[in-house]
Amino acid sequence: MSYSEYWEQIFSQSEKMNALISSYWREYSGLGTWQFWVVLALMVLPLVIVYLSIDRTRIFEIFFFGYTVHILWTYADSFLERYSYFVHTYFLFPMFPYALNMTASALPVGFLLIYQFCTNHKKSFLIYTILASAVFAFGFATLEEWAGMVHFKKGMNHFYIFLIDISIAYAAYFLTMFVKRMSENIKG
Repeated sequence: MSYSEYWEQIFSQSEKMNALISSYWREYSGLGTWQFWVVLALMVLPLVIVYLSIDRTRIFEIFFFGYTVHILWTYADSFLERYSYFVHTYFLFPMFPYALNMTASALPVGFLLIYQFCTNHKKSFLIYTILASAVFAFGFATLEEWAGMVHFKKGMNHFYIFLIDISIAYAAYFLTMFVKRMSENIKG
């Protein structure tokens, strides 16, 4: 198959997949389903909580940390979903990433609030992250799986989600500390 034939096939299959996903969403994940409202709540409520509880004196540092968690989890989830390891079966809208409510809101806000708490109260972020990751992976993901909102495939399980949570939160933490030190060095 030539270069252009490959791309024609990719475009054609992509159009079919988009139509299939849109049809599924209208039938099983749209506005008329309870799952849509759970997904919407998991998108909006964490954002309301962070708006009400953010330490505004350190807003850029804390949001940088949360944004880094968001970006890293979005990349990880893109891989996990594309290869069908960890799939969210209910989502806000078909044109958005399926786990948008988790990767853009629930997980970043959860870890962001832990980061804020630990750095404000001189607690060990690394230990609190392990505890939070256990709650997210073994508690929250288990509830999502029980409700049929996610599927684990190809050997993926809660323990791997736990490890991914820890890895992403630690990477965001160390990147934030690096940027914070760079900023302090520039200022004086």
